[in-house]
Amino acid sequence: MSALDYDATGLGPEYEVESTVLTLPQRSNAISTKLSSILSTSFVDADIRETLRTLDERETRNTPETRRGLRLDAQKEVIERNGDIIKDFGHVAEQLKRIGSTIDSLNRCCEDLRQHVAIAHRETGPVLEEATSLFIHKQEIETKKQLLDAFVEHFVISDDDLESLISPNTPVDDRFFANLPRLKKVHKDCQVLLGSENQQLGLDLMDKSSRDLNTAFQKLYRWIQKEFRNLNLENPQMNASIRRSLRVLAERPTLFQSCLDFFAESRERNLSDSFYAALTGTSSNSEAEDLTTKPIEYNAHEPLRFVGDLLAWTHSATVSERESLEVLFISEGDEIAKGIRAGIESEPWSQENVEAFDGRKSLEQLVNRDLAGVARALRQRVEQVIQGDEDPVLAYQIANLIDFYRVTFDRLLGTNSSVLLTLSTLQQSALRQYRTTMQEQVNAVMAHVPKISPDLNVPEFFSDALDRLKALMKSYDSSLAPEESRDIGFMPILSESLDPYLDLCEKMASKAEEPSQTIFIVNCFLAAKSCLSQFNFTSERVTDIEGTIDDYMSKLVEFQHAFFLHMSGVHPLLAALAPLAEDDEDLESISGLEPFQKQALSDASQILDDFLPSALLDAMENLRLLKNSRMAEDVTAEAVNLFCEDFQFVERKLIDVDALYARGDHEIDDASENQEKSSFRALFPRTSGEIRVLLS
Repeated sequence: MSALDYDATGLGPEYEVESTVLTLPQRSNAISTKLSSILSTSFVDADIRETLRTLDERETRNTPETRRGLRLDAQKEVIERNGDIIKDFGHVAEQLKRIGSTIDSLNRCCEDLRQHVAIAHRETGPVLEEATSLFIHKQEIETKKQLLDAFVEHFVISDDDLESLISPNTPVDDRFFANLPRLKKVHKDCQVLLGSENQQLGLDLMDKSSRDLNTAFQKLYRWIQKEFRNLNLENPQMNASIRRSLRVLAERPTLFQSCLDFFAESRERNLSDSFYAALTGTSSNSEAEDLTTKPIEYNAHEPLRFVGDLLAWTHSATVSERESLEVLFISEGDEIAKGIRAGIESEPWSQENVEAFDGRKSLEQLVNRDLAGVARALRQRVEQVIQGDEDPVLAYQIANLIDFYRVTFDRLLGTNSSVLLTLSTLQQSALRQYRTTMQEQVNAVMAHVPKISPDLNVPEFFSDALDRLKALMKSYDSSLAPEESRDIGFMPILSESLDPYLDLCEKMASKAEEPSQTIFIVNCFLAAKSCLSQFNFTSERVTDIEGTIDDYMSKLVEFQHAFFLHMSGVHPLLAALAPLAEDDEDLESISGLEPFQKQALSDASQILDDFLPSALLDAMENLRLLKNSRMAEDVTAEAVNLFCEDFQFVERKLIDVDALYARGDHEIDDASENQEKSSFRALFPRTSGEIRVLLS
């Protein structure tokens, strides 16, 4: 039975004992009190639950003997446990005593050792001091020796190495370039010596290294000039030593620029001689003819081809020159720029005159200087061709050809090139020649304006002008003009080459009668439209011409309309009815109008009947000289439509008058008494539907 069961069913031993001595009422009250106390106890309390759990673990039987001895057993167990703890602490105290005695023994040993060390230190002190002094002295001697060796190795150049740098009898080879950086480093590091107490050594070394360095650069400068005289840029295997020499010489900007000037002058002479040789087949230094290539002058009788050959040779020479100079000056990246920056630092007096080195810009400037002589010769030859021909088409073709190469050279050399400036000048000269010759031709035609031909065909001068314009447009179409601005770019040329001739055609037509006047002008504009429609960049002008043609076609429609009205006899009737209103009073007045008298109206009806069978043929005959038959048909159809509308208006008026008199509420005047038995429709029976059928 568990402790929980025991607490729930029994009252404990103390209550059994007390029950023997208490009276019944007292016992009853004590039991009630105890039960209340037990029942009010909360078994949630952790201590009570732990106590009960301990009783369960001990497996105590719930008997009267057990309940009576429970407290005594618990106290006995507590006393036994406390005794065990005291016994364990006794063992710990004994161990602590033994540890204390061991520590005292160790302290005594340490004190003895400390005394022995102090005695040994006093005996060896002087020996250690002497050894330390000797060691320091040895280090000082070794340091001085290392400094001396380093100084000799760094600041002293052997006689053989120095001779390879400054002697004019030794070549500029790998040994020269290996020793030069060392000499420059010696010169630079002399500044460190100037910060020491004894500056004389630094001054002497710096003075000597400066003289040797300048002599070495002068030797390199003279060697590069010598190499430039015999340099072959066409050789694909460019001498690497020259490139390396230029990179090194760049550290002296003055000498480097002098070398570039010498190189530019030499290349300008060589390229000028090459241009002369390509032009004539002979060199300027020799009169012997070179039979390996055909001279450009052989094509002088073909101006456009001649100019094209000159420009092609110039472009080829420019590309070759640029590629060669790129290998010579830019193939090593920005090494030359680094050298020039280093040279500016070494020559502070030249900083105001030397700009920051730009490899590409310097290359373009150098190529520009090399081609200066070629540009002058090219300008002279091309200007002779331009001024020697009076064909405006040829002048414009030359201008377009020059513009093609101008755009190419702009990409190749930049905007500041002398070749580009020459080409721009030549292009303007060719365009001026074009405008001058074009104006002369216009003036020649205006001086003798021909008459319109009987067939109303375009005049010969206009056909020639369109042929020239077509050639101009073909030339412009093959140019490098930007696609988005081609219309605008060609507009001035179009105005100069077409508008004056169109004005002359209109002036010629002003002396002719209609419809010949309008037909002739339309034929001219149709020919111009046909010529311009072949190219996309003239679409805007084609639209303008189409608008002008539509305006003139409107005049032809008016002429055909008038032809139908007059030839059909409807015009007098329409003219009489036009000012009248739609009210009854005006309708009554129609019978008194002269065109609506019986005889006149019958005659008009007869004229209409006679006209209708051949009306379309007669109308088309008026436009037979119009070069576009479809347009003639459209004009006639539109005129027929207008005529039918006019006839329908007259028909409606006649029907309204007949209806008015049919009602009988209006008086018939004397003028209409003769028509009392004949209505207007009886005298003029044709209907608008019949007219449309006959004229369709």
